[in-house]
Amino acid sequence: MTEQRKRERPQDYFADWKEREALSESMIPQVGQLARERNVKCYIYGRSLVNKSVTDIMKIHRYVRQLENNEVSEFETSPVLSAIRALPLGPSHIDIGRLAVEYFDKRLGEGKSLEDYVSQQLDFLINSTQKPVDKPVDVVLYGFGRIGRLMARILIDKTDGGASLRLRAIVVREGGAPNDLVKRASLLRRDSVHGAFQGTIRVDEERQSFVANGNEVKVIYARSPEEVDYTAHGINDCIVIDNTGVWRDREGLSRHLQAKGASKVILTAPGKGDLKNVVAGINSDVITETDDIVSAASCTTNAIVPPLKAMDDEYGIISGHVETVHAFTNDQNLIDNYHKADRRGRSAPLNMVLTETGAAKAVAKVLPQLEGKLTGNAIRVPTPNVSMAILNLNLKRETTKEELNEFMRNTALHSSMRKQIDYSASPEVVSSDFVGARSACVVDANATIVNGKQAVLYLWYDNEYGYSCQVYRILEKLAGIKYLRYPTDHTGPL
Repeated sequence: MTEQRKRERPQDYFADWKEREALSESMIPQVGQLARERNVKCYIYGRSLVNKSVTDIMKIHRYVRQLENNEVSEFETSPVLSAIRALPLGPSHIDIGRLAVEYFDKRLGEGKSLEDYVSQQLDFLINSTQKPVDKPVDVVLYGFGRIGRLMARILIDKTDGGASLRLRAIVVREGGAPNDLVKRASLLRRDSVHGAFQGTIRVDEERQSFVANGNEVKVIYARSPEEVDYTAHGINDCIVIDNTGVWRDREGLSRHLQAKGASKVILTAPGKGDLKNVVAGINSDVITETDDIVSAASCTTNAIVPPLKAMDDEYGIISGHVETVHAFTNDQNLIDNYHKADRRGRSAPLNMVLTETGAAKAVAKVLPQLEGKLTGNAIRVPTPNVSMAILNLNLKRETTKEELNEFMRNTALHSSMRKQIDYSASPEVVSSDFVGARSACVVDANATIVNGKQAVLYLWYDNEYGYSCQVYRILEKLAGIKYLRYPTDHTGPL
């Protein structure tokens, strides 16, 4: 916990707002220039400033003030950013929010000018020639459904100078329908849940591609993975992200590796057999240079594993039950009709549907120490996105609601799992407030229940976008992308 520093309440709130607004506005071109020209990406407590609006940047500052109880503001971060821009830095990820807190709040820069302090802290980045990866890595999305289109948005948003990952193509079942290409581009452009695509999209029928924010993405039609020749489209050694879920074991997914130009595969579903099920930020280190196929597990597994690990490390878990209140998915019927699974044939928009989930058992593939300790079930509910996991845990030692919430808040802000676990102390939040949340889960502190050694945690998660962000983090790991970063204790993307 940092020392708290409270700014004096402004005499004129509107004048204060306009001044901070002007500072945020001045930060936008600086952040953009650093990202595009030097591949230096700036963050505030893990939240990216790249491609953000004025109000987005101001809301990020507000987030830190609410959770860190510190008055870090644009008055502090703006000069830090200017000091960073004046330095000849190599490719890196820099948290300017933490630099500002260290200098202005922790007084680590006592006796030094801000410029000297920033230069000292970032000395290892000055004139650095270390690239995050030797050459840009091509990425292909096999399947263009809910996860596929969100992965496309994330990849396009993070292209910047194009020095790391490049989305080169999507592969879909053989087309032939009128305006097929236009319809697929339109689904990327407009989304009923996640809103409009942030940028421009044009369709090039002649080249069988669409261009999103300058990224030309080929649309390849194929009946099977092995028949695709990616090299014919100038794509080489690509990582294929299989969003279909049709093949979930090594034998089936190996069909992708028979395609010319493909080198590795990520499955966006729980893997079967000997496939490594990876939850970014938890067991990413199991990925080695020799791995060519890995699974990103399920959205629910990604949501519950980080807090389970945190709780087990701090309190010890004897046993527990995981109940998932999950948004309905395409696997269910819109109206009552035949379905091979129990209950899922009943109308999804009209019913709460009790169903099974393998997430509790899947935890053991990531956290072997919890094998046999958890049970689980799921209820599908009539909302299109954002789910909740309820962890009912029996712990090895007693705690209190206040202690547990403070532990989770600190974990969300300062631990190695800060990209996976977020924290909300608002008594008014509901599911739609978490659409677009980038973390694997968000702890709802007001809902926490503690009775001695029994604790109940309520976790929100965007089962579409938050999960897609986790997949992206695995993609960076599998691609061998390594950024120098500040603070240096970060072990993954900020």
